[in-house]
Amino acid sequence: MEYYNTTAYWVTVLILYALTIIAGWKVFVKAGKPGWAIIIPIYNIVVLCQVAGKPGWWVILYLIPIVNIVIAIIVAVNLAKAFGKSGAFGFFLLFLFYIIGWFILGYGKAEYQLKSS
Repeated sequence: MEYYNTTAYWVTVLILYALTIIAGWKVFVKAGKPGWAIIIPIYNIVVLCQVAGKPGWWVILYLIPIVNIVIAIIVAVNLAKAFGKSGAFGFFLLFLFYIIGWFILGYGKAEYQLKSS
């Protein structure tokens, strides 16, 4: 039995992926990183960690089950702080509802406050 429409599912996935690229590109550019980095798997996490003020090797921690959730929360909170937002913004809008948070960072008035490395 098929419980969902596969076409609708894949259209939704592609739309969410496109929105993530659009928002992430702008966030990376605001942080002084190349926007195209959001498209490259693994490398986008390296750049995200750098933008959040964490070392790029933290991408390895994303590969460890359970630890990856904790690391994702830490990076989201640090990303929010790097743009002058609160830790609550980081948790709720950059971890739980990341597309909304990334659009707010990328297209809002938030300015990147850490030095680019």
